[in-house]
Amino acid sequence: MNYKIRALREKLKSLNLEGMIVSNPVNIRYLTNIQSEGILLITRKENIFLTYTMYLEDVNRTLTIDDEIIVADTRDVSIEEAQNFFLFCENIGFEENYVTYEQYKKLKQKYRINNMVETEGIIEKQRMIKDEDEIEKTKKACEITDNCFKHLLEFIKEGMTEKEIALEIETYFKRNGADDVAFETIVASGENSSIPHWKPSDRKIKNADPILIDMGCKYKGYCSDMTRTIFMGCILEEIKPVYDLVLKTQKRVLEEMRSNYNIKTISRIVDDTFKLSNYFLIHSLGHGVGLDIHEMPFINQRNERFLKENMIVTNEPGIYLPGKYGIRIEDTVLVNKTDCTPLTKSEKGYVVI
Repeated sequence: MNYKIRALREKLKSLNLEGMIVSNPVNIRYLTNIQSEGILLITRKENIFLTYTMYLEDVNRTLTIDDEIIVADTRDVSIEEAQNFFLFCENIGFEENYVTYEQYKKLKQKYRINNMVETEGIIEKQRMIKDEDEIEKTKKACEITDNCFKHLLEFIKEGMTEKEIALEIETYFKRNGADDVAFETIVASGENSSIPHWKPSDRKIKNADPILIDMGCKYKGYCSDMTRTIFMGCILEEIKPVYDLVLKTQKRVLEEMRSNYNIKTISRIVDDTFKLSNYFLIHSLGHGVGLDIHEMPFINQRNERFLKENMIVTNEPGIYLPGKYGIRIEDTVLVNKTDCTPLTKSEKGYVVI
């Protein structure tokens, strides 16, 4: 049995759960590497993946004997067989954040389950700690992202639109080994950069514009996430102190990030530093990165958890002056036992193109 399912089974046992229905495709991929549509049943003795005829060949090619997963065509499973999957099981876990109430009722009836129990992100919590393979895939995604940034420094010219730059980023990723973009690319120039999640527009790049670029790709399913703020032609003197503050704070967080460091405390570093200059961090300091671009842990002052070795998170402080400009600097970071390693390595000093 693969170690991810084995670890999940141990956790279920500790929660007095005798099985689980896994419906979220991302969690199914994490546990099995299966990307086809279907549902994974962790029963008392067996692991069963139910799918459709059209996906059987692909699923069987994906799995190995060591996975110990039975693959079945939903059309071949009778009502009686379905009702026997969780026979003599009292409590069965389900993903309450992914299953609707209607689906909940259908699952309970279909598999004749006595008591379906919310699992409170049990798999998402397991996903927080990356294994060696996951780390290597994330590193590759970050490498592609860094290379894309270098390309952009030669590509971007005055008069180009934000949309043209965003399209070039997406095209570069797909032509250079990435599966796809990890999220909708942000290119925000001039006054648009003051809006953290700006959607690229037809605004043309002008001289002295700050250009905030938030981009990431997927490599074999795993995401990268990086933001850099660069400048067209020159950087205005009024912007330099703000940029310097964001960069200094981002570096300070990197110095503190390590295993067993409290997330709330590390978030306060940014908030307290910004407040001294009458600025505020209007979004979370960061988030976990993996098969999803935003996953646990979330780095903010409401989170009392601790960073752990082999978590991959972002560090992305930003300051935004409405109607004027915004500065954000973000890296994808691997948490180590005594320090951390930025996986995105692009230049963070003043970059003027």
